Amino acid sequence: MAKCEGCGPGYRSPLEAMKGPREEIVYVPCIYRSTGIEKPDYLATVDVDPKSANYCKVIHRLPMPNLKDELHHSGWNACSSCFDDPSKTRSRLILPALISSRVYVVDVGNDPRAPRLHKIVEPTELFWKCGLANPHTSHCLGSGQVMISAMGDPSGNGKGGFVLLDGETFEVTGNWELPGEAAPFGYDFWYQPRHNVMMSTEWGAPKVLANGFNPADVGAGHYGRHIHVWDWTTHKHLQSLDLGEEGSIPLEIRFLHDPAAPEGFVGCALSGAIFRFYKTGNSDWAAEKVISIPSKKVEGWVLPQMPSLITDILISLDDRFLYLSNWLHGDIRQYDITDTRHPRLAGQVFLGGSILNDGSIKVVEDQELESQPAPCVIKGKRVPGSPQMLQLSLDGKRLYVTTSLFSSWDKQFYPDLIKEGSVMMQVDVDTVSGGLTVNRSFLVDFGKEPDGPALAHEVRYPGGDCTSDIWL
Repeated sequence: MAKCEGCGPGYRSPLEAMKGPREEIVYVPCIYRSTGIEKPDYLATVDVDPKSANYCKVIHRLPMPNLKDELHHSGWNACSSCFDDPSKTRSRLILPALISSRVYVVDVGNDPRAPRLHKIVEPTELFWKCGLANPHTSHCLGSGQVMISAMGDPSGNGKGGFVLLDGETFEVTGNWELPGEAAPFGYDFWYQPRHNVMMSTEWGAPKVLANGFNPADVGAGHYGRHIHVWDWTTHKHLQSLDLGEEGSIPLEIRFLHDPAAPEGFVGCALSGAIFRFYKTGNSDWAAEKVISIPSKKVEGWVLPQMPSLITDILISLDDRFLYLSNWLHGDIRQYDITDTRHPRLAGQVFLGGSILNDGSIKVVEDQELESQPAPCVIKGKRVPGSPQMLQLSLDGKRLYVTTSLFSSWDKQFYPDLIKEGSVMMQVDVDTVSGGLTVNRSFLVDFGKEPDGPALAHEVRYPGGDCTSDIWL
């Protein structure tokens, strides 16, 4: 990545980031928990440079030293929030394990193409020092610290707190939130210092969701439906925005990238809705539903109504487009959010899912489609599972997609994914008029891994991306 003299990691602004170099490699955590393969999860380095002889191949694998970690999301020791600090370098990938509660710190600075393990933060550190477990989202802070959201307490109950790591030693230094102010559930978070605010979301109680999804647990109150508002300076919990049943299981939360923007979006999995959250004239925060994807009436499935299950969202660096994945229905959608209160559908592609026209599930009532979609076949392979994790190139022209959500839920909803492994795909984006097209020459097949089919999850670029970097 080109560096300016006296600058730290990342880019000066989101629009400057869009001018950054094309991605050549990506890091992808690969999971064996719940697959029956007794091998450790690992971090795969994938070559995505079309000019390379190793294009679409895994060029390095870093296995973890333990079994059944459930690697999930990752973050950095330093990012664009440290841009003004020339002493900082983006050299360590923070890799929390959702089930084991370990945090792996991976050295990607010495050899980006062959990462190596730098440090392990054992779960007892999170348990004893913070009273937290099940770490999820990691963000670097402008202070040089690393902050990781937690989903539970050491007993598996819901608890939405935040772990702080020293950005140099990666020792656990304590909780970010004030004593007694953890949220009932935790999951994702994003901060905006110019508005002195942090927002966090809720998945559910780890001991309930760890081995699969039971709809009865939603009614029993084991899953969340709130956005939590925090004072960024004092760390005080200010508000809980109840999204209601229409906002059940709010997962990924994204502010607009413009650091002055007082608004953003959150994807609500179970309800198939996107809510816009925003700062009001009274300087508090509110939320409104701006996208709603209707359930489909079906036969041959576990329930008579199949929700879309929005599992990931992201926003392009110029704040023009929002992308989302419908993990049950099987499509990726692109919305023009120039008018944030009225998103407009601009592109859509089906890349698998549960309602394919040659499957066992019959759609008997559909408010959107006239017919069930055909299977997606790329380079002769039928895509197993459904599109899930998303990552967009800096210039906004390439959308990378993987198909694993969470190993035990994969096993429940897409058993073929366990047998065949997941894939990584690329969708070409029309950034002028809007529109999505599957790249038929790109496929990374994790079903052919040396130790057996693996479940590939999040995609991360060495130089930062639109889901890792926050601008101050």
